[in-house]
Amino acid sequence: MRKMSSVNASTKFELLRTYTRSECVVFHRTKDPFGGLSNMAGGYAVTVNGVRFRTTEALYQACRFPQLPEVQRLVISEASPIVAKRKTMPFRDQTRKDWDSIRHKIMRWCLRVKLAQNYTEFGALLLSTGDGHIVEQSSKDTFWGARVIDQNTLAGENVLGRLLMELREDARIDEKQILRVVPPLPIPDFNLFGEPIEIVTAPNSEALHGYRSTMLF
Repeated sequence: MRKMSSVNASTKFELLRTYTRSECVVFHRTKDPFGGLSNMAGGYAVTVNGVRFRTTEALYQACRFPQLPEVQRLVISEASPIVAKRKTMPFRDQTRKDWDSIRHKIMRWCLRVKLAQNYTEFGALLLSTGDGHIVEQSSKDTFWGARVIDQNTLAGENVLGRLLMELREDARIDEKQILRVVPPLPIPDFNLFGEPIEIVTAPNSEALHGYRSTMLF
């Protein structure tokens, strides 16, 4: 259970939160019952600008380097998302300058792409979490996840879990399946291989018919 009062939008991704494990949906490894919520999970491939990504982690890492298409190709070429992430380390000093201020927006976009192109499978997994707080358990990363404090307590900003909960709420009311269409982020240099990232749709989606571009972010 979250043990903090609500905060305004400008600070909602900047505060440590405490969670009670027994009241949460916690995932740690991709083989866990809810492991498919992880960005590292296979089985939820996505295609952006005609380029196939095995995982949303690979997509997220590629977005870090819009001016380095060779690094983006390196990320995409790796079968393992962990190895792909590790291979970006030598290039971290060339990360886009505004990364820290927009990374949660890029993660939100990546998750929406994951849902749009895996609408049935990922949507079912997401909705199966019910009303519980979704928490990514991490041994180190308290920004995206939460660290174990004791047997039944985790603490962290848990931004990934909170973005998943946000998406879950949107999915619950998506009667017209608007979430099958994901517009590009309105940020500078949102590129893949030197080309602007385009609208992403579900495979064979009819949702684009009559679609009006809106700034969701």
